[in-house]
Amino acid sequence: MSLVNDLEQEIENFKREYEKFERGNKSAGTRARKVLQSIKKTCQEIRVSIQGAKKEEEEKDDLPSED
Repeated sequence: MSLVNDLEQEIENFKREYEKFERGNKSAGTRARKVLQSIKKTCQEIRVSIQGAKKEEEEKDDLPSED
């Protein structure tokens, strides 16, 4: 769940910076874009984690049972 918490934190950071940008702070636009890049990275990490978990489950299901 740590990655999900990180994503939530990054989204909050993005919202704050984007609001500042909308009020005319151009530097906040740069920071907002930087946070979006970080969000993209975190999303990719979550996707890889999910795919790995799915693959592990499939491998467990494929093993012959010892009955």
